[in-house]
Amino acid sequence: MKILTINAALILFLFVQFVSAHEERGDIKSSPQKMWSDALLREKALAMSVAFDGQGRLWRASVKDRYVRVDFSDDTGKTFSSSVQVNLQAEAVGADGDSRPKIALGKRGEVYVSWTMLLDKPYTGNVRFSRSLDGGKTFSAPLTVNDNLEVIGHRFDALTVGDDGAIYLAWLDKRDLNSAKSRGEKYGGSALYYAVSKNNGESFAANVKLADHSCDCCRIALAAPGKGAPVAFWRHDFEDNIRDHALARLDGKSSMRRVTHDEWKIEACPHHGPAMSIASDNIYHLAWFDNGPKAHGLFYAQSRDEGLSFSAALHFGDDTHNAAHPDVLSLGQEVFLVWKEFDGEVSSVQMKRSHDGGVSWSQARSVALTHDASDHPQLVARAGQMWLSWNSKQEGYRLIALEDVR
Repeated sequence: MKILTINAALILFLFVQFVSAHEERGDIKSSPQKMWSDALLREKALAMSVAFDGQGRLWRASVKDRYVRVDFSDDTGKTFSSSVQVNLQAEAVGADGDSRPKIALGKRGEVYVSWTMLLDKPYTGNVRFSRSLDGGKTFSAPLTVNDNLEVIGHRFDALTVGDDGAIYLAWLDKRDLNSAKSRGEKYGGSALYYAVSKNNGESFAANVKLADHSCDCCRIALAAPGKGAPVAFWRHDFEDNIRDHALARLDGKSSMRRVTHDEWKIEACPHHGPAMSIASDNIYHLAWFDNGPKAHGLFYAQSRDEGLSFSAALHFGDDTHNAAHPDVLSLGQEVFLVWKEFDGEVSSVQMKRSHDGGVSWSQARSVALTHDASDHPQLVARAGQMWLSWNSKQEGYRLIALEDVR
């Protein structure tokens, strides 16, 4: 029965994406789209995000009863404080699959949270942001960061803090698709936009378009190097519905660079975004999923010249167990990969570790199991100790110690 439940959720999602893509072209009526959107909104959200601050406190952002909530743990996830409600007015919050509230921390104890507020029309939303300057006790009234306020898609936000303390928010945006439709022109996918705050989140500068034709609903990976603007890594909608990956720096002048050439052609978004980590050595570590004729499954690659060139892609994970949703985190020479697998009865989180900066890797080993629904795995580090953050319906939230690299 559990197998049917999990597979039904996957079929539901793929159907929603198919309907969404064809409804935009007018191939089908909107009523099935509304029906499936409502079904998704009724599901309980397991999705959450976590981050350690400089004092070792674990911060967590999640969703309950149409509110974004923040709490913290001073004992590595064993117990948590009472949660603080971020948005004072209830709103539909995106918290399914690749959409979830994000949390990031400033150098002086600031707590930053972003999320997608879903609007009444299916597949539409606004990117929201709030901050706490008193250690998470209270949060500011939410800002809508997208400066285009059409009832269209501004969704799948990604949040990070740069080395200079500036806050970067990136998201997938349908404004250019909407403009093209009004002119009778074709436009594939969404666009990737971002905005920057240099006053601790009091306000954001004007939105900047980073790239046209991003994939519609795959998460964006953002990573801040030791110096300079953060880098975005995302699934892109190349010509003829080829869903490969690209990256670019959020500095207002860098151009997009194609990373993968796996030639996965699919006329819908797979809802399966990539992961990226950049440590103090400035090496880009990248992980992704593809299902093209040239490559199927999970892959890892790295760049040692800031995205000018990339290593050969390394396949990892068991394709027969539906290996999916990877995360990668680098502490320099020590690099970790985690991902989910499903053998027909049990979902597990698998891990590989590299001691030489991603050149060679250990054998995969299982680090956590569940027999029911679960969130995507997330890696988080504190003072040289690597942890797995994982939320599942049956076991609840778990923070699992992986390896101490000190």
